[in-house]
Amino acid sequence: MRSDPCAYHTRPASHKNRCTVPSLHRQPITATTILSYTVLILLAWLPLPLGSNRGWSSSLLVIAIAAITVAWVAAQWLSRPPVSTGGVSQDVASTRAALPKPAQLLLALLAITQLWVLAQWALGISADPGQTFRYALLGCAYALLFALVIVLFNNRKRLTLLLATLVLGGTFQAFYGAWMTLSGTEWLLFGPKEHYRGVVTGTFVNRNHLAGYLEMTIACGIGLMLALRDGKPFSWRSLMELLLSAKLRLRLALVIMVIALVMSQSRMGNTGFFSALLVIGGLYILINRKHRLRNGLILASLIVIDVLIISQYFGLENLKDRIVQTQLADVVVDNEVVQRGNVDRDDIARYLIPQIAERPFTGFGAGSFKTSFARYPGQDIQGDFDHAHNDYLQFMVEFGLAGSLPLALFVLISLQQALRALWRRDSLYRSGVGFGAAMGILSLLIHSFTDFNLQIPANAATFVVLCAIAVLANHHPAPNGNGKKRRRPRIHTPGNGERIIIGELRSRTGP
Repeated sequence: MRSDPCAYHTRPASHKNRCTVPSLHRQPITATTILSYTVLILLAWLPLPLGSNRGWSSSLLVIAIAAITVAWVAAQWLSRPPVSTGGVSQDVASTRAALPKPAQLLLALLAITQLWVLAQWALGISADPGQTFRYALLGCAYALLFALVIVLFNNRKRLTLLLATLVLGGTFQAFYGAWMTLSGTEWLLFGPKEHYRGVVTGTFVNRNHLAGYLEMTIACGIGLMLALRDGKPFSWRSLMELLLSAKLRLRLALVIMVIALVMSQSRMGNTGFFSALLVIGGLYILINRKHRLRNGLILASLIVIDVLIISQYFGLENLKDRIVQTQLADVVVDNEVVQRGNVDRDDIARYLIPQIAERPFTGFGAGSFKTSFARYPGQDIQGDFDHAHNDYLQFMVEFGLAGSLPLALFVLISLQQALRALWRRDSLYRSGVGFGAAMGILSLLIHSFTDFNLQIPANAATFVVLCAIAVLANHHPAPNGNGKKRRRPRIHTPGNGERIIIGELRSRTGP
């Protein structure tokens, strides 16, 4: 005999015929949920095959994003209700909603850039048409990835899951890389390491590319830690609870990633990370007066505990020595070179100026640096260079002003969106996510002066995702709302003195 689930609950007389027991069945898995997890799996995969910086892995990236996009479009088409029926499910309605205006502008800028790259290929501007076409496909994939993140992770639960996935990816890279180096195994994921032995590279070939990836994932972790605070007033007890609670796993992940960043011995990677932490962290503390002490202690612990104490045992001294011994130019005494410069990136940049001046507007074609640069360097530059070791100069050489300007606007508007979320005082979650996005973007912008992280598909895709997170920090709906701006409560006092509150009250933690 099957029992009545409502029989175990006492109800007032007016509710005796109403059963309010929640359904024991889980909500059905929607196409949006499946596609969201597919994107998360793709983001976790991208760094593994040498940063996806090989022909087969970058092609897999393009095919995967194209397939996810087609699947999403098909799901939206099939989910359209018949004309005679009214309304759709909330999940379907949210994914079918229009992109926020900032996202529309940013997507348009990415589209303009890809149209220009296709024009370079079609009009014969490119010095290497094959590479330019490959870059056009990658650029279209990045633009579609940006749009997918906006439409698939447009609520707080999924946005948190996206940030957590990036943190897990960075933690794996850090742990795997440190383990390989400390154990002396020195293997990448698919074979033995040939370069940068003795320093942490994770599954990347170049330590600077691991550092660039960790800069973004550590920023996401710090932002997530700040976003998930409870908003209670500061107390030493609450600080100890933070360090000993379930959030300790996130804190340990940050420690592991910082250790690996130091062990990579990437000079500009560490400089960019700590510079961005000081700038964005200082701004965050200044604008948030209510929690200034608590925020200051959290951010200070990242520097004091992770760097000055823990990282001291994992190669901090070696990193300091490498920075001190950096020699940009030859030391000449009495017309005799007494010390050779040990950095040739500034020499490369010197020869890029006349190349940029030759085609300032059109550029030489996306991906054509190796081919186009061959006739410019002098006798002091030995060997072939695939990249300029400076993303800004390489974009100018390859894309020209016509393609570089939309990309610059894309990054600056994304940073503006992140800072706007950071400035929000009415929501701890939005300001925390904005902190992570702003710090990650600024850190990689600083690092790009001496490296080419944005030429590595895994890092470029993660950077685009970070720009999408900056938009979502401002334009995702509150947990109990539909994204519309809520009105303040109105208080009406009738003649008998009874107070009636009309309107929706704000939640304790803000929208």
